[in-house]
Amino acid sequence: MTETSREILGEAIRRSGKGQALGPGLYLVSTPIGNLRDITLRALDVLGQADRVLAEDTRVTRRLLDAYGLRVELTAYHDHNGERVRPRILADLAAGKRVALVSDAGTPLVSDPGYKLARDAIAADIPVIAIPGASAVLAALAIAGLPTDCFTFAGFPPQRTGPREAWLDAFRHVPGSLVFYEGVSRLPAMVASLAKVLGDRPAAVCRELTKLHEEARRGSLTELAAHYAEAGPPRGEVVIVVGPPAADDWDAGRIDVALRAALEDMRVKEAASHVAEASGWPRRDVYARALALKDRDQER
Repeated sequence: MTETSREILGEAIRRSGKGQALGPGLYLVSTPIGNLRDITLRALDVLGQADRVLAEDTRVTRRLLDAYGLRVELTAYHDHNGERVRPRILADLAAGKRVALVSDAGTPLVSDPGYKLARDAIAADIPVIAIPGASAVLAALAIAGLPTDCFTFAGFPPQRTGPREAWLDAFRHVPGSLVFYEGVSRLPAMVASLAKVLGDRPAAVCRELTKLHEEARRGSLTELAAHYAEAGPPRGEVVIVVGPPAADDWDAGRIDVALRAALEDMRVKEAASHVAEASGWPRRDVYARALALKDRDQER
């Protein structure tokens, strides 16, 4: 960060007022996914006041902290050492320490090892506070040009073809758009598997989000599979967004499955609207099926 940028940041913080003094607890702090200027003022407040910052890769997080002139104790916390260091972190939290958890990029707990720490802190009645910010999932959805009212984040697929395609089969009838993470070296194989298992749906491969060479390549899965088969893997990091299944893929049985899932959390009218929107069925017909399902379940 240049001296001019530091001055601009300092002035912005002064004008916005200092954040509140940090209370004890576990802070889940979102960090930039590429562009360092996407850090929030609140995130800087928390990182600057924390007694300790937990990071997947301390070298990556150190670069972020150095860019903003923050000096704070860094501790590695990742899949390989989590079981060993988590009890010590929980003991510090129980003693009233202020601990910030960051991932290498984006929002903690999304495809990173923070879930168990947050779960155990909650179980111990320790405050857990989210400091929202950058998210590759939401950034990709925003520029993909595909439906965003209902989506499923599926994370990383299995690496080998057979297990990957068996895993993808479970998403064939999931309503709404699908979001996947994948390493670029496996992108051509992944897109080919998506086309084979899910059919020729609209999709987007979003690359290098927030960075200088950001790109969203949009097209059908068949078109994208052909492109990457010829061009090979791109550089950088990617998020894949796949559009929802076509309306004509929805038969009565699938409508009922989706309604039962929606009725677990929604009222009948809301569930019917949600499934009608995802499936393309007339809202009137879906509402009638929802009423019938609810009456049938109550009779049991």
